[in-house]
Amino acid sequence: MNLSKAKDKSSTDKKGYVDISKIRLYLMKGLYILTFLTLGYSSWSEILYPSEQWGPYDGVTYSFWASYAVLMGVGIKYPLKMLPLLLLQLFYKSVFFFGVYIPLWISGSLPETFKGFLKPFAIGIPIDLLVIPWIYVYKAYFKNLFKFN
Repeated sequence: MNLSKAKDKSSTDKKGYVDISKIRLYLMKGLYILTFLTLGYSSWSEILYPSEQWGPYDGVTYSFWASYAVLMGVGIKYPLKMLPLLLLQLFYKSVFFFGVYIPLWISGSLPETFKGFLKPFAIGIPIDLLVIPWIYVYKAYFKNLFKFN
């Protein structure tokens, strides 16, 4: 069974992998497109036409985001093969939001520059949670994680 050619309803093949519904694949592709366009535009625009002189962390950050956006473009064609990118997106946004943003906000020391992160992260985390095919993630990545031959 080819996992990329999904049926309308999820099912399990002989190897235990979950077949992904067409709707889920379209949602994944939509998220890949959205990230490819928005993050790609903002990061590549800044790389090609910097708005200010960068420090080393700025250079690394924009380079990472630009590369990430290009790989998200690959996810449009291969949504399941590029699924780890969606997991990375969920995890880095969650770590930043709950580990950095919220504690700074609670302590009252949230820098003004961080305030623009609230909306994309507060919207992005639930979208990632809804779009990621969690049964597939479990069966493909975690089910046999600690089984050694």
